Amino acid sequence: MYKCLIIDDEKLARQLIVNHLDKIDDFEIIASCKSAIEATKILNTQHIDLLFLDVEMPVLLGTDFYKNLVQKPKVIFTTAYRDYAVEGFELNAVDYLVKPITFSRFLKGIEKFLTTQQHHINISHPTNSLPNKEYIFVTEDRKQVKILFNDILYVESVKNYIKIKTPSKTHIVKYSISSFEKILDARFLRVHRSYIINKDKITAYTKQDIELDSLEIPIGDSYRDKILKSFFD
Repeated sequence: MYKCLIIDDEKLARQLIVNHLDKIDDFEIIASCKSAIEATKILNTQHIDLLFLDVEMPVLLGTDFYKNLVQKPKVIFTTAYRDYAVEGFELNAVDYLVKPITFSRFLKGIEKFLTTQQHHINISHPTNSLPNKEYIFVTEDRKQVKILFNDILYVESVKNYIKIKTPSKTHIVKYSISSFEKILDARFLRVHRSYIINKDKITAYTKQDIELDSLEIPIGDSYRDKILKSFFD
């Protein structure tokens, strides 16, 4: 489910986007705001996947507001004028919709957003992955895909995501490595603040790193003593 935030000082413009989104599955409207100030409170407390942002707003242009965001969700700019289109795309906007926005044109913007998300995979119901299970389901391209624990070579933390590496594929999952660690069973070992490895896949090791065939995974200083005691003795 993609979480959306709408910002527009015109009530009818906000309602039109709400009506369009109501016709599309997998999109949840977190809030519909009439000002940047109102929206800032929400952006500071909730995760937003897609922002619908009007350019011409009182006090602060939508483009200037977006520039000043520390955490920038994907954005689709909306406006009554085409003059801001270049600036919008310079900000890596997903799309730039000119009012009045027809549903067919709106849908093209949504399709562009979904294209940017095709390599981003979210864990589905991680609490169902109990220690006695041998797999976990993740959402990939809007399908539930099974990953066998035994296939996992390692897990790597990358900013707000983790990479789940298997011999055939790398899954990019929006999840913290510490939370994902709790899902895994005893065959997995945290060897670094950014890495968890499958002990069954180890082919060689030193005090500095662990090899999984041709892959080298570093051992973190704060994890070394524990690993030496539990594995390398």
